[in-house]
Amino acid sequence: MPKKEELKSMSLGDHLEELRSRLILIFAGVLLGLVVCLFFGKFFIELLTTPYGKALGVEDVAHHLQTIKPAEGFLIYIKVCLFFGLLASSPWVFWHIWGFVSSGLYKHEKKFIYAVVPASSTLFITGSLFFLIIIAPLAMSFFMKFNQKMLSVTSDWTLQYYMDLVLGLTLVFGVAFQLPIAIIFAERMHLVTVDALCKGRRFVILGLVVVSAMATPPDVISQISLATPLYILYEGSILICKFLRKRKK
Repeated sequence: MPKKEELKSMSLGDHLEELRSRLILIFAGVLLGLVVCLFFGKFFIELLTTPYGKALGVEDVAHHLQTIKPAEGFLIYIKVCLFFGLLASSPWVFWHIWGFVSSGLYKHEKKFIYAVVPASSTLFITGSLFFLIIIAPLAMSFFMKFNQKMLSVTSDWTLQYYMDLVLGLTLVFGVAFQLPIAIIFAERMHLVTVDALCKGRRFVILGLVVVSAMATPPDVISQISLATPLYILYEGSILICKFLRKRKK
């Protein structure tokens, strides 16, 4: 039974002030990451265009991407640096996100935050790199072969559309890989049981397929590539929950 001092509640104004402070700190951290990444923007763009180059079979992929608006290249440069700034500052961001969540927890429950922050950051970075290194080359190759064989057209894409697709999916994979954290957190807070997680597998599979279809382009490769690791993470979350329960007993 929690002690009386653990039951001290915060008013709505206190929660809003806490939220405002956390958002300012998150913004400052991402801004600092952006400033640092501005010096490496060209490297990051080359990294993001690597899947397209592999699909084309060329090393100098810059000549195959074009801009059609005067400020398009500059805006893409800033957008890419902002994304990698978020990636670099993800430990700071997750610390303050979970720090805000922990303000509504009991004192003995707040210990969970010290483990979940590094796990969230690691999963976010892992999901992003998983897409860039493994899934993106497969997806780009699929799109190009479909255009060539089915439509007989060349795949000379614009820089903006290509970067929007790659950055969007990289972010989707990074966020989607937070699934184990959400499941373990819900189980630790007694919002769901391990038995319910085991019995709901078939519904989870259906839900993951639907979410993957909505979050990715309408191609089978991207959808399966997102749904499969998510289900593996789901099963891994169940095993971790069982282990934590046994250790607690």
